Amino acid sequence: MKIGEKTFVALSYELKVDGETVETVTAERPLQFVYGAGLMLPAFEARLEGKQAGDEFAFRLEAQEAYGEMTPDAVVELPKEVFMIDGKIEDGLLEVGNQLPMSDNQGNRLVGVVKEVKDASVTMDFNHPMAGKALDFTGKIVEVREATPADMMMGHHAGGCGCDCGCGEGGDCGGGCDDHGHGGCGCGC
Repeated sequence: MKIGEKTFVALSYELKVDGETVETVTAERPLQFVYGAGLMLPAFEARLEGKQAGDEFAFRLEAQEAYGEMTPDAVVELPKEVFMIDGKIEDGLLEVGNQLPMSDNQGNRLVGVVKEVKDASVTMDFNHPMAGKALDFTGKIVEVREATPADMMMGHHAGGCGCDCGCGEGGDCGGGCDDHGHGGCGCGC
């Protein structure tokens, strides 16, 4: 069977950004998703269409096809009070590089990276961790079959966490890995 609409796909892959491996998903714990369900980046799915179990792949998604370019408006300065709970800021919370789950005024969930901590404010970057970057994928199709109703309900999951959550090697997501609200885990999201 070939990858197409409403097929269940399992694949292993290695993702490199700027020549450095940022994620490896093995055949033992493959990325699994239903093709065409809207959970993966359209360009990621398009590169896989028509492939079948055993096929290998290698392709690049330019930033515009992946998570877009960096947006200066996504870097904001917030008052430190935003981070207080019961009048205190948790020790170690506001460290440069920390990824913090937050929400905007409309209740949308976001993950921001602490860029700078000042006396009264914190500079946060809400760009996607892979914004402005080309993604180089190499991998192999492990399984392709007709999607079942149960597959349609599960969405997808990866053996690792995935860069969509801002993960580094080892699947360290900073607490956001289980949030599948905007596509979930896996760099193909």
